[in-house]
Amino acid sequence: MNINDQNAHQNAITRRHVVSGSLGVTAALAAGAAGATVAAPAGKRVVPATGTFLWGTASSAHQIEGNNVNSDFWLAENVKPTLFREPSGDACDSYHRYDEDAAIAADLGFNAHRIGIEWARIEPEPGKFSEAELDHYVRVLESCHKHGLAPMVTLSHWTVPRWFAAGGGFENSDSPAQFERFAQKVAERLGPLMSAATTFNECNIGRLAQFLFHLDTPEAKAGVKAMLDACAKASGSDRFANVLLSDLAKTEAHMVEAHRRAVAALKAGPGDFPVGLTISMQAIEGVGPDNKASAVTEVLYGPWLDAAKVCDFVGVQTYTRIRVGAQGPLPPPEGAEKTGAGYEFYPQAVGNTVRFAAERIGKPIYVTENGIATDDDTRRIAYIDGALAALQKAKADGVDIRGYFHWSLLDNFEWTAGYAQKFGLVAVDRKTFVRTPKPSARHLGSISKQRRTL
Repeated sequence: MNINDQNAHQNAITRRHVVSGSLGVTAALAAGAAGATVAAPAGKRVVPATGTFLWGTASSAHQIEGNNVNSDFWLAENVKPTLFREPSGDACDSYHRYDEDAAIAADLGFNAHRIGIEWARIEPEPGKFSEAELDHYVRVLESCHKHGLAPMVTLSHWTVPRWFAAGGGFENSDSPAQFERFAQKVAERLGPLMSAATTFNECNIGRLAQFLFHLDTPEAKAGVKAMLDACAKASGSDRFANVLLSDLAKTEAHMVEAHRRAVAALKAGPGDFPVGLTISMQAIEGVGPDNKASAVTEVLYGPWLDAAKVCDFVGVQTYTRIRVGAQGPLPPPEGAEKTGAGYEFYPQAVGNTVRFAAERIGKPIYVTENGIATDDDTRRIAYIDGALAALQKAKADGVDIRGYFHWSLLDNFEWTAGYAQKFGLVAVDRKTFVRTPKPSARHLGSISKQRRTL
């Protein structure tokens, strides 16, 4: 694949195209999700109740907030040449409209909200933390509680501060300590309001990107290098590292250590909440004799299955399956339906991945992302129903599934694909930012209200 080609820019390395403790809510939060609104006591986290199944949606700060100008991705979107179809710009303006988003989620019937915080906003320069931005995220979490939503907070959803990337990112031996410092500050200020936290989003995404897109080819290397060189020049640095496009030989061990330190930092701070790790887990299916499914499994996960064992839970993020034959990955079967992100429509994949996670990691499971890019909302409804049916069966078979977070609440910025791919339950007008729930939003919200469990 030549990701330096203009056409490839639009279909390159997006999360979905890459294929791409107990947690719950108190009785007050459950009542809030059912219709009442209950504010969290000032300075005190609403303690999760054991056994409450979480129904929610997932999002990342960079993809919905807008104007994340101090981040590495903002710079990469705006340099020339770039692999991005378009810049994120204002995104969904959720930096200002977070309370509206929480109110919509609660009105639909959800009782939880997976959100991200931006390291680049909180620590715009090394060691210099913004009290104003920390206060902003306090208000975001208070809004979740006000609307009866248990907030699950992601520390790093791929993006990092520009200064961190210009210093080598996770290639730098100091990076675990720098990430730990960030986690400590987050725990100190936001811990009392968290219902759960995860360190890295899709920690193995670099492996998945290299495996599926052959980033070691000369063409791919040239496209990536040109963009990162432009970022380095704009930063006045001789290097610029990106989590998605990193050299795993230089970064992965540091990321594992950063994860370990961040887990400890979050647990040492105020608040009492479970800490996890989210992993991209597409169902890997062997096809025919001598297939390489087992080898591919090890390549895609590396050290991260073991790294997740230090956590209280694991977040499973599934969109499709990967079929593997004797020579490696296979295309979807002839005639198979494909989603707007180009991969096979295969909602039952998530049933396989939660079983895999339970067997290999042995921790409680939250489906922290699952969804479909489509302009046909009837297919989104069909995808939701297929995924939930597979999860019901897995749960009935004894898999400890504690929650389901659909990707995503809003149609948002989808990395290199820009705004072309529609994953949201709620449409967002690109000029006015008016939010309009789709039929699928009411469908999944109704399931949440009625079932309260799988």
